[in-house]
Amino acid sequence: MEEMERIHTDIPSVLHAEKMDKIYPGTKALDGVSFDVYKGKVNVLIGENGAGKSTLMKLIAGIEQPSGGTMTMDGEVVSFPDVDAARRHGIGIIHQELSLFPNLTVYQNIFMARECTRHKVLIDDAEHVRRTKAIMEKLEHPIDPYTIVGDLRVGQQQMIEIARNLIQDDLKILIMDEPTSSLSEQEVQVLFKIMRELTAEGISIVYISHRLEEIMQIGDFVTILRDGRLVASAAVADIDVSWIVRKMVGTKKSYPKRKTEVDWSKRFPVLKVKDLCLPKKGGGWLLNHLDFELRQGEILGIYGLMGAGRTEIFECIMGLHPEHTGTVELDGEPIEIHNVTEQISRGFAMVPEDRQREGLVQTMNIGKNISLSSLASYAKGIFLDAKQEDAAVDKEIDAIHIKVADKKLPILSLSGGNQQKVVIGKGLLTDPKILLLDEPSRGIDIGAKTEVFEIINHYADEGLSIIVISSELEEIEAIADRIIVLSNGIKTAEFTRDEVTQDALVHASYQGHTTHKAS
Repeated sequence: MEEMERIHTDIPSVLHAEKMDKIYPGTKALDGVSFDVYKGKVNVLIGENGAGKSTLMKLIAGIEQPSGGTMTMDGEVVSFPDVDAARRHGIGIIHQELSLFPNLTVYQNIFMARECTRHKVLIDDAEHVRRTKAIMEKLEHPIDPYTIVGDLRVGQQQMIEIARNLIQDDLKILIMDEPTSSLSEQEVQVLFKIMRELTAEGISIVYISHRLEEIMQIGDFVTILRDGRLVASAAVADIDVSWIVRKMVGTKKSYPKRKTEVDWSKRFPVLKVKDLCLPKKGGGWLLNHLDFELRQGEILGIYGLMGAGRTEIFECIMGLHPEHTGTVELDGEPIEIHNVTEQISRGFAMVPEDRQREGLVQTMNIGKNISLSSLASYAKGIFLDAKQEDAAVDKEIDAIHIKVADKKLPILSLSGGNQQKVVIGKGLLTDPKILLLDEPSRGIDIGAKTEVFEIINHYADEGLSIIVISSELEEIEAIADRIIVLSNGIKTAEFTRDEVTQDALVHASYQGHTTHKAS
């Protein structure tokens, strides 16, 4: 055993999981994992995708049942046959993938299965609304309780997911699975403040994140899993980021740096966008006179805070906002944008930010998800050429190294990183000229990020023009040939790879509406 691989502390453990096993058909997801949740502390659980983190949390939260092992709370052996049983013991969980009802209001989502009643019979919606306003103000998101959740951005929906658990009166343990993946830096700091308040009240937090810097900022203890096994555990005060990376992946990894000597100013622009404007509901602008170009084989990065208008650029280009104004040129010719199907036929492909809701069809298997956007290529009359489709899917799986035993397995059988590769593969299979990637590394581990960046670099070197949206400074610096920065729908800065610094990116992302005014 290496030094610092086990935690030595006098802080009491509110929950202890001892030698937990979880066996699925054909795989052992957890192999004798022991884990302590220390009272009033942020207990970080990390590891690459497929390491077993979410599986362990599902056992603790009563979502799934262990194949072996025991759990104790406050010295007593416990078992949770379902989520309600875990909740009665004071355990709440915030899932990585949102589990909200988009057609219901904010307050209805927050109090779903937690309804307040009057006289033990009548649903007390007035109390729901009152408490919703209070918790959303505490989270510094004073959203109208009557707002339909489907109308909110992903970051706002994530705050609703967090609020659902914070209204639990007898909360003892709060499990957070990648809670900041959709949040802006300001929202992250608000969440961290709430976490500190909760731990000060004696509530224990289990925190899963791939963002190592925020682990060092907010965590008290770290437990690392690899391939379903416990690798190491330590107090955050005793370790550093390099120690975490070494334990997670066995060797140090970093984002592969983009290496090109191309003078991009001499490359022909395959895409030119000018005066792009998108109105905001209720007045104002989501995009405000935006200009940019993308050249052949170039990786253009777009950086900005949540709400800056980054995703809306992609949505306009793909035909999801017919109300936008401005001009778009493809290969030097103006185009009229009407719908997604037309844009795909022109050579555009998009990997959305929310892969579960917008990138994958969960009822389809892995292979069908990959071929979904390119089915017209395999059509013979009214029939599909299944052999041609299978061959194309197999080639794509091999080309981008999707780790899958059988493409007919359910898409949810894959780890998050391999699900993301499926979404990217689906876009690549349409043989695009321009690939739009919205937060391509969201919710995946360091190893999977490295593989995704290698895929992006490879296809750019082959001549594919790519735009990447990323909220992470290190990522955008590593992958982009050129970076534009948005703030409140305005382009506030543009940098080449040689010019860019993290300070400059951050400064530009905080600038306001001072450059242009839409009319």
